Amino acid sequence: MRLAIVWTILRKELVESLRDRRTLVRLILVPILLYPLFALGMSKLIGSEAAAREARSSRIAVWGELAEGLRTRLDPAGKLELVPWAGAPPDVRDGLLSGALAPPAGPVPRSEEEAPGAEDPPPRWTEPENPVLAAARAAVSERKVDAVLVPWPSLGTELGRGGKGSVAIYFDSVRADSATAEARLQGALRRARTAIVAEREAARGLPEGFSIAYDVVPRDVAADSRKVGQILGSMMPMMLILMSLLGSFLPAIDLTAGEKERGTMQTLLCAPVRSIEIISGKFLAVWVISLLTALGNVVSLSLTVSRMLPDVMVVDPWIFALAFVLLVPVTLLFSALFLALAVFAKDFKDGQNALMPAYLPLSLLAGITALPVVELNPWTAYAPVLNIAVLIKALFVGEAPADLLFTALLSSALYACLALLFAARVFERENVLLGGQESARAVLGLRRRAGGTPSAGFSLAAFAGVQVLFFYGSLLIARASVVVQLAVSQVGFFLAPTLALVAGFGYSPRATLGLRRPSVRGLAGALLLGVSAWAAIGGTVLRWFPAPEPFARELGELVLLGGQPYPVVLLLVAVTPAVCEELLFRGLVYSGLRRAGPAVAIGVSALLFGLAHGSVYRLLPTFSLGLVLGYARHRTGSALPGALLHALNNGLAVSLLYFKPPSVQGIIEGEVLPWSVTAAGAVVSVAGLLLLRSTVPGEPEDGAATEGSERRGSGPAGGGAGED
Repeated sequence: MRLAIVWTILRKELVESLRDRRTLVRLILVPILLYPLFALGMSKLIGSEAAAREARSSRIAVWGELAEGLRTRLDPAGKLELVPWAGAPPDVRDGLLSGALAPPAGPVPRSEEEAPGAEDPPPRWTEPENPVLAAARAAVSERKVDAVLVPWPSLGTELGRGGKGSVAIYFDSVRADSATAEARLQGALRRARTAIVAEREAARGLPEGFSIAYDVVPRDVAADSRKVGQILGSMMPMMLILMSLLGSFLPAIDLTAGEKERGTMQTLLCAPVRSIEIISGKFLAVWVISLLTALGNVVSLSLTVSRMLPDVMVVDPWIFALAFVLLVPVTLLFSALFLALAVFAKDFKDGQNALMPAYLPLSLLAGITALPVVELNPWTAYAPVLNIAVLIKALFVGEAPADLLFTALLSSALYACLALLFAARVFERENVLLGGQESARAVLGLRRRAGGTPSAGFSLAAFAGVQVLFFYGSLLIARASVVVQLAVSQVGFFLAPTLALVAGFGYSPRATLGLRRPSVRGLAGALLLGVSAWAAIGGTVLRWFPAPEPFARELGELVLLGGQPYPVVLLLVAVTPAVCEELLFRGLVYSGLRRAGPAVAIGVSALLFGLAHGSVYRLLPTFSLGLVLGYARHRTGSALPGALLHALNNGLAVSLLYFKPPSVQGIIEGEVLPWSVTAAGAVVSVAGLLLLRSTVPGEPEDGAATEGSERRGSGPAGGGAGED
């Protein structure tokens, strides 16, 4: 791929797009005006409505006779207009006056033995249908009154003899005026009850507060920034993602279907450029516009919030900066996906129809973030688009654990990578670019091969799919024992999909998975590295980038499998991962990346190996080990030395944790490896690397028959289609 050509196409597309007034409106005008106008309009509307409602008196219908002591205390309560029998039907009035209508039986109280230890909250009580409820519902719904106060017939008698009467308040929680009336009435009745109780205590010579025993005073520990963050976090992620969607929606259509309609796509295909250069230039143009749209919205939002909120409640600017960073993988996903889908359309209108089925689900995923129950957790951390939305929401609230943050970013990068691979695959089909039609099977390359090894795109897509399967599959078996979890995860989520992909697509197992006999020298080098790499890596990487002590302690307890016998621990923690993970990472993934060069294959497979372990604290150690494993695969042409190295590395670490010899007790308890052990491990590791370096690769690194060697066809635009 020639970067100069890509830059030329990118500059051309950006210049043409930025000349369009609609693009400038989306980039500049909409963000500048949207958030200030929305904030001002909503604040004015809500503020004026709240002020008007507060100024109005609440009209309360009183269906019954209030006790004299109670009425005198309710009258001066303020903004309560008590209207006797307003809206009461004659039969209800007669029934209340005669005592024929009694208060309905309330919920059964929980016993003292049951209540203190009960884990579940009591079920919400709903009053059964009765004439008083039906009449009050009609009076409030027809807005004759704001609420209905029913002092049941026995109220006056009970208060007179020092007993407990009953009062009911009927209101409509949906109507703001009715909810305000209920709150006012509750406050007035509470104050009246406090005064009556005080009079009773004084009359009986009891100390003040005798009937209350103690006060419960709730204290809100949430800082003002969290309260504001909760409000912003329920709305802003959706708005930011929707505007980012819009930023890539129209440019993607214009740069593909629009060019077909104008006849310029055919001209571009006749130029001496490759399809990968065309897709790279167009994708970068769409992504830059989408990213600028996201940036404009984040900046406008931050300025609006800082202007509208009091100084004590200002959100830290770094939260908005991080929100923009989190939008980067989302804009990558949108740009690649929309570009790939829009290229199937014949004109601009057809492009809009083609993108809407993708636009609507992505919008809904962003929209459900507004629900209070949707928050950042292991289930949402891998959901496309939703993970970034809930992560932005968690940032505003101040709750973003490092592991879930890492998981959400990793999954977003995987989905963006899949979208990019899909777009690149589509742009390789010249027939589609010229407006023709092809089946989804042909476009996605789902046909069966006759041997060979996969392309880099296939290997990366396979890793993304296996990683998503591993993550959600692990959550489904989270309640099983550690032994079952580890065995099913390795065999069911790593090994089985790897073998199924190789067999299902017809790739050569020997060439793809590296199933060939290595040389003795290669095995010897792997053996030396297996017994020493843990000391060299642990004494350097973990010395400078140590994991938190609770994490390290929990991991150490986890690998011991809850006290299982040593052979079981060794089999599941050392041997099983060595086989399953090596066939995936140094087999399927490495063989697809190999044609890009040994350095790329070793580095990328090691990075994916580190990311797959799902923890930011384990990334550097596992990445370092992955580099050594990849080098062993490169020099020997086989995955077997890597499996031996992997098994020895894990087995030694597990053995030290299991038997806890006194000489390494300090290391087990979290101390850093001494420099002497680190140096010894480094010396033995260098010896192992030298042995590997002197090994002649057992198979050609370019591969004989690969999927990527197939050419897309003749023509200037197709000459480099087979190159990665």
